[in-house]
Amino acid sequence: MRLLLDTNVLIWWMGQDQARDSAAGRLIADPDNEVLLSVVCLWEMTVKSRVGKLKAAIDRMIHLAEQEGFTRLGIEDAHLRALATLPFHHRDPFDHLLIAQAMAEDAAFVTRDKMAARYPVEVIGAS
Repeated sequence: MRLLLDTNVLIWWMGQDQARDSAAGRLIADPDNEVLLSVVCLWEMTVKSRVGKLKAAIDRMIHLAEQEGFTRLGIEDAHLRALATLPFHHRDPFDHLLIAQAMAEDAAFVTRDKMAARYPVEVIGAS
């Protein structure tokens, strides 16, 4: 199974040991699953850190993601094509692009955002 992590799940996963005991956590930890980490998450964290909405050391997150063996995902043409088709259920541009990436990559979107279920993508809730 392919999993694409939302930014909120990446932060949750990296910061809380109990995250690994949840259903979503077990899927992320399962070596049979490919966990995708989008540059969009790192971009969102950097933007929010710069404006004071988030305290995150981006270098540390990149290092931890590499240690976890997550597959890095850039922004490709197919992602932008999928993004162009998405309805506007909410206004978060980072979530829109992540959802489009999950669709184009045939990956389940692992998120804590309840609005994600309104989009045409498989959603795995993390709590």
